Amino acid sequence: MDLGLGNKFALVTGGWRGTGAGIAAVLGAEGATVLVHGSEVGQADEAVADVVAAGGSAHAVHGDIRSDQGAAELVASVSMVTDHVDIVINNYGVADGTTWTGATSESWHASYDTNVVSAIRMVDAFVGPMRERAWGRIVFVATVGVTRPSERMPEYYAAKAALPAMTVSLAKFLAGTGITVNCVSPGLIATDEVIERITRRAEREGSSTEWPDLERLLLDRVMANPSGRVPFPADIGRVVAMVVGEPSWPINGAHLRVDGGAADVVT
Repeated sequence: MDLGLGNKFALVTGGWRGTGAGIAAVLGAEGATVLVHGSEVGQADEAVADVVAAGGSAHAVHGDIRSDQGAAELVASVSMVTDHVDIVINNYGVADGTTWTGATSESWHASYDTNVVSAIRMVDAFVGPMRERAWGRIVFVATVGVTRPSERMPEYYAAKAALPAMTVSLAKFLAGTGITVNCVSPGLIATDEVIERITRRAEREGSSTEWPDLERLLLDRVMANPSGRVPFPADIGRVVAMVVGEPSWPINGAHLRVDGGAADVVT
């Protein structure tokens, strides 16, 4: 199926690593010109090189979007490549926090600014040209913790839980503009960091470090799901690419749980 991304510019915040790099790789493979975001100059270069090596088109852009000044720096960096962005994947976020007894007003504000306000800055920066062109896609990347929060890091899960509500509100605000807004909530993902951690655990326990055995260990010890599989970043990327593709225009204001069924809820 042709997703219609061949002439689109797609910004992936936090695209230099992990899930963001997987999303960037898939969008590049689908023909989009990918703007791979890093907080600092040079941070996204490796991810860009991977997209280009696979035959795609990508450019590194930079700016610490946790502040207005950093967001303006990113906008300026993007403007060196293109005068508009068709697709914004708000992937950037930091899974960080304290405890209910250790949290402070500062830690709550910091998590909200990192995981929510940074995304709002990107919407404010790039939605205007989308409206002018009567076409655009905005995706917020949340987490399984939106519907299945842990008792730890309450600041992080509360902040991420704001994204589905923002999705519905923004979709209504942009009604009739040709722009869709959706939220994707992955569960456990086999990023390099996750694989490294579970490999060290297997080695300490004297267990096999082959991927099928590591996958089973992740499912048994970290997060089970009915699919019996743990997705890689590119698997999440393929879902995101589907959501932003032209054939998926009817998907709007949706919260899509991409967790293998780990969030065992009806709605």
